[in-house]
Amino acid sequence: MRLAVLDQSTVVTGRTPAESIRETLVLARHCEALGYSRYWLAEHHNSEAVAGAAPEVLMAAIAATTKTIRVGSAGIMLPHYSSLKVAEQFRVLEAIAPGRIDMGLGRAPGSDGLTAHALNPNAATAADNFPAQVRDLLAWVAGAPLVDKHPFRSIVAQPAGPTAPEAWILGSSDYGAQVAAHFGLPYCFAHFITDGQGCAEAIDLYRHNYRPSERHPAPYASVCVWSLAAETEAEAEWQYSARALWRLSRDRGVFVATPSPEEAAAHAWTETERARAERNRAHAIVGTGPQVVARLQALADEVGVDEVAILSTAHDPAVRRASYALIADAAGLRPEQVALAAE
Repeated sequence: MRLAVLDQSTVVTGRTPAESIRETLVLARHCEALGYSRYWLAEHHNSEAVAGAAPEVLMAAIAATTKTIRVGSAGIMLPHYSSLKVAEQFRVLEAIAPGRIDMGLGRAPGSDGLTAHALNPNAATAADNFPAQVRDLLAWVAGAPLVDKHPFRSIVAQPAGPTAPEAWILGSSDYGAQVAAHFGLPYCFAHFITDGQGCAEAIDLYRHNYRPSERHPAPYASVCVWSLAAETEAEAEWQYSARALWRLSRDRGVFVATPSPEEAAAHAWTETERARAERNRAHAIVGTGPQVVARLQALADEVGVDEVAILSTAHDPAVRRASYALIADAAGLRPEQVALAAE
């Protein structure tokens, strides 16, 4: 089982969103040293909970300051943008770190409706063109010709080079699985969004309908989960309490900065809130390093994936770094095991 990282540059109480961005740069180098296979950056807009609004910019900074770990987007919300512009951005990234760039693509807005409209005035219909956008983007980023009679067929995405980013499709429903299968691309299911609902079905649909491509003759599936490890179960539960309180807001559609465990302890929990938190806890992968790795392996075996990407959030950046270290140690990761491409 390969292990990867998803980082949203989470905003926490008492520190600025700009600090969250700088913490991401530190965490990326930390996870490279631990032997994680790839480091992905999320895209969210107009959010008080997440500072990662421009993954392609963060990718450039991380790619320039690391040597072995793959660096990617999870994802670029393609309906907001021109396929040509995204292709150019990823051609630049590929020039910075040849053979280490992942181009994860998503269809969801990653924002509210008004913000989506501000990013693209045609947002209401843009998502319907997602498959065509993916088709054009794959050609441009690989330096291949667009389909016959395409009005932009003469345009080349620069800078050209001998290697191309590895494209992924991301999703939390059957739709992304079908797109990934159609184009013969790796697929990652966002388990942390749905608490696993629909995950096994989407992965099965992806594998069953997969159309081999030149770069990926066989399907390659991943799942992204929220997880946190600590030295003891008690410490893990204490740190998780902040996530539990944050989830109550998220489940109401309100995205706020992650509180500290102390703030969670001081919260006046109602019976309804406690009951909901207990239901959410049943889906959370929290514990010591060995406990977490055992749960991750069981999940990977259950849904049939080749890789697990871990999203960890904690108020204290040292706690988050320690969590990734404990998981890496329990999983037996080594830097020399970093793979530069999905196989």
